[in-house]
Amino acid sequence: MKITDVEAYMLTGPPEERGHWVSHYPVHQANELLIRLKTDEGLEGFGLGSSRLLIKGAAEMFNEGLKELIIGEDALAPERLYEKVFSITHQKLAFVKDWSRNGLLITSAALDLAMWDLLGKASGQPLFRLFGGFREEVPCYVTCAYYRDGKDLNELREEMEMLRDQGHRAFKAKIGGASLAEDMERLRVIREVIGDEAELMLDVNSAWDLPTAIEGTRLLTEIRPRWLEEPVRWFDDRRELKILARKTDIPLSAGESEQTGHGVRALLEEQAIDIVQFDCTRMGGFTMGRKLAALAELNHVEIAPHHDCFIHAHIVAASPAGCIVESFTDPERDPLQAELFENPPRIENGTLYLNDAPGLGLTLSEGAIEKFGTRIA
Repeated sequence: MKITDVEAYMLTGPPEERGHWVSHYPVHQANELLIRLKTDEGLEGFGLGSSRLLIKGAAEMFNEGLKELIIGEDALAPERLYEKVFSITHQKLAFVKDWSRNGLLITSAALDLAMWDLLGKASGQPLFRLFGGFREEVPCYVTCAYYRDGKDLNELREEMEMLRDQGHRAFKAKIGGASLAEDMERLRVIREVIGDEAELMLDVNSAWDLPTAIEGTRLLTEIRPRWLEEPVRWFDDRRELKILARKTDIPLSAGESEQTGHGVRALLEEQAIDIVQFDCTRMGGFTMGRKLAALAELNHVEIAPHHDCFIHAHIVAASPAGCIVESFTDPERDPLQAELFENPPRIENGTLYLNDAPGLGLTLSEGAIEKFGTRIA
């Protein structure tokens, strides 16, 4: 089965009057590369690539010769196509075409996910079964408590009450964008609303220096966090994570900011994290994600991938190392999760139940693509 056509779309959300912020940068409502692959046997597969940076550069590569490198490839050989596209990052072609490394990483991830979607459809099996079939449902948490202009404790309380009433049992709150004292005040409100039995994870998004992180972990003991995510600065995070891990009993997590599987491997080698959070839509797709899940299992580390729960649920459900997936069930924060699929997996009482349809098990909404998408190739 051969690839006969490639379609690429930029999925972007409308401008926000009150943007959502983490500790030191804004997050997009929607900023993804959607790739659809068509084959000579009539099957179609899709994949998504995401980035903190604008997605336009990655999408435009399809109009600059990348599409022609994909057409004609074996549609049932994801490892081969992934290696072909990823390898461009260290070849002369990238410099001749002025293709950015970030754009190629996102594109190779989206292509790989589309290839695995095709492989699942060709075999008639959902990917979580092809990957190992460890279970059919996975725990799910909701990311929340973003910073916004003018957002006070009353608005935070209302947000948490809404998410609690949706049935969530686990929550991840953003911290690091205010002083420790202010963040502790916010966290006490959150813990009060969600109750003592709910799991509460905390995400600093690499905002703290090491002394602040050490003091922060001391103060956070009363909040009883399930984990503390990316607590230290990006430029020396591996060393500082290792130092911090020796000074706290709070489990540490990291991995979403790594650009390659090799970077995630280095994190595991430091033996500083208990949860690894690679993102298959940012780098590696399922081809790399499966390898990292196995590596985490062998190193006694859990996997809790960053971002798209409907994609990453397959990796988490397939592995004994699978911990939990991340969701965004506030449509104001993430309209794509609310609208992109006609048949999104059910999320109920803190659990995501995977669809049993072949491949990713997801049907794209043409209305959502028209609403959020700009066709590139």
